[in-house]
Amino acid sequence: MVGGALQIAGLLVGGIGMIGTFAVTGMPQWRVSAFIENNIIVFETIWEGLWMHCIRQANIRMQCKVYDSVLALSPDLQASRGLMCAGSVLSFLAFMVAIIGMKCMQCAQSSWQAKGYIILVAGLLFILSGVVELVPVCWVASTIIRDFYNPMVNVAQKRELGEALYLGWVSAFCLIAAGAIFCCFCRCCEKTRSYGYSTPTHYPAHSPHLYRKTESSYSKSQYV
Repeated sequence: MVGGALQIAGLLVGGIGMIGTFAVTGMPQWRVSAFIENNIIVFETIWEGLWMHCIRQANIRMQCKVYDSVLALSPDLQASRGLMCAGSVLSFLAFMVAIIGMKCMQCAQSSWQAKGYIILVAGLLFILSGVVELVPVCWVASTIIRDFYNPMVNVAQKRELGEALYLGWVSAFCLIAAGAIFCCFCRCCEKTRSYGYSTPTHYPAHSPHLYRKTESSYSKSQYV
């Protein structure tokens, strides 16, 4: 009962993290224009993402344009594009492996040991996908903060943390939490199987029952 609840909880948390990873990868709100000092054009907001940049005017009209080349991106966004794609693939693969290894998936030739290994692989994949997602999100956030406090950077080029970064942290936390849940479930299954094994009963060599049985059979042979 507890194991089934753990599996369902891990699958739900992992699914939330996977959907969040997909959303973060496609969202343009990685870098948002900062309104500081003389840059007070508040009716125009600039968004910079991994695939496109957008200009939103007075919350009414928004225009987006896909980057003409990967070289137009900064080094952190170039690396983030590849890492987020890898994280999305890993999270989807972990989600599918978790479904296969779920306790409710009854296969004809499957065993508890094989299912435990499948669940463990799913947990490790979830943790790996969360770590892979954390790297680009933290990298871009640190670059934005560094440039924001750098006096050598032009005010018009300074950016703030976008909504995609906050969603990325939440999604990575969900993926890592799901991986930890599945790994704990696999550990609990190992303990349950070890406790379930019973040791065979060993009779002593000089058991009185065995001696009495042998003596009676010998006496009957002698009598005949």
